[in-house]
Amino acid sequence: MSTYLGIDVGTSSVKSILVDQSQRIVGSASQTLTVSRKQPLWSEQDAEHWCEATAYTLDALRASEPAALAGVSAIGLSGQMHGATLLDGSDKPLRPAILWNDGRAKDECEQFEAACPRSREISGNLAMPGFTAPKLLWIQNNEPQIFDAIRKVLLPKDYVRLWLSGEYISDLSDASGTLWLDVGARSWSEDLLAATGLGIEHMPTLVEGSQSGGRLRAKLAERWGIKGRPLIAGGAGDNAASACGIGAVSPGKAFISLGTSGVIFVTNDRFSPNTKSAVHAFCHAIPETWHQMGVILSAAACFDWLSGVIGCKVSELFEDLTRSIGQTETPLFLPYLSGERTPHNDMETRGAFFNLDHTTDRTEMTRAVAEGIGFAFRDCTQALADVGTRFDSLIAVGGGARSHAWLQILADTLNKRIDLPKQGESGAAFGAARLAILADGGGDPSDVCTPPPISEVFEPDPTAIEDHLHKWRRYRALYPALKEALAA
Repeated sequence: MSTYLGIDVGTSSVKSILVDQSQRIVGSASQTLTVSRKQPLWSEQDAEHWCEATAYTLDALRASEPAALAGVSAIGLSGQMHGATLLDGSDKPLRPAILWNDGRAKDECEQFEAACPRSREISGNLAMPGFTAPKLLWIQNNEPQIFDAIRKVLLPKDYVRLWLSGEYISDLSDASGTLWLDVGARSWSEDLLAATGLGIEHMPTLVEGSQSGGRLRAKLAERWGIKGRPLIAGGAGDNAASACGIGAVSPGKAFISLGTSGVIFVTNDRFSPNTKSAVHAFCHAIPETWHQMGVILSAAACFDWLSGVIGCKVSELFEDLTRSIGQTETPLFLPYLSGERTPHNDMETRGAFFNLDHTTDRTEMTRAVAEGIGFAFRDCTQALADVGTRFDSLIAVGGGARSHAWLQILADTLNKRIDLPKQGESGAAFGAARLAILADGGGDPSDVCTPPPISEVFEPDPTAIEDHLHKWRRYRALYPALKEALAA
């Protein structure tokens, strides 16, 4: 019986899972990674560590599930996006890879957009330091000898693919985060590449995420006891892979990620950019499909911050939320602790409480934080609606989804139904395994990438919707005033 391998090359770890033909997980292994921060704003990793960690996980799977690993017929890859992995003519990294959360290339964003005035129209995105293209301009400006030696630029998962297969291949979802892709045409843009002094020859070949993207080297198949040379699917960037894992692959399907930062991800049947409001518009991992993301930079991180200030556990704050049900007269909280992405694209703005008085207590402040994050997400849904994107419900993922009270608050503030999945695997590695199934001829994406079973549904409370709409309008009025005050 065939099995399928999903490998997710994350920032903090590499995770590999084995699934059978019914998508039942039969084995998993992970290995941690570390991030180097040599200077303020810098974030780097040694690319070889991704391969070493991947090898560790597959060695572990061979030890624990040798028969299942031997039957692998296809491999799917997922990975952290935007990382600049610079290779010389011998495929050796010229320097540590510059990661997605590296902020050194702020000035180069302006340089990039000046060099290609149509960059937003072509790429569907604002130039931001996290994207790959500005990083290459930083290398050109600050490490010219390294820039001159570059022969290929690969994203993290695709460097692992090179090690696994010997081929330069990327998928369209991951490539969308470089700022070198014509996202509407689903092809590299010579104009965008020229803005960083590069050409098509520096880029990998592009395939759809559900198509074949190479085969495993014979010597590695022998190392892990795998029969034959399984194909390697194009795979996906981490968010698109998670969408495949959660079943968000057809137009209008959406999920909300409640991690340290927050994401609203919506699948589209067309290229729908909204750069004015800092919405990301990328290719999906599924052919002829795109997606949009509204991103807030501090979501569950706001509860971590509040718990540290007050001196309690986050779980205690979530208990406060449960006790706060029915409260309406609470302060307003702006969750801009790390700046904000959608819709403001303002890294300099900061968080704030508004309308505190002598009677404000911990429970009210906790509810204000929960509502404030909800209002930031509502800003995202408004930015999506501004370009015609509609969706009725969201599947909740991430650590914040364990608070049912917060999910109800989010349903009320967004005026959207929120579905909470039952416990089970639905992350990026699982999505990568599903792409492997599709690449191996496994059928239609909507049949393979099905939604998970739902344990609980949170419908908007009709009695709370109007109150939250009123508070959201007050919330939106605070950002311009805050921006003006910070600039004074």
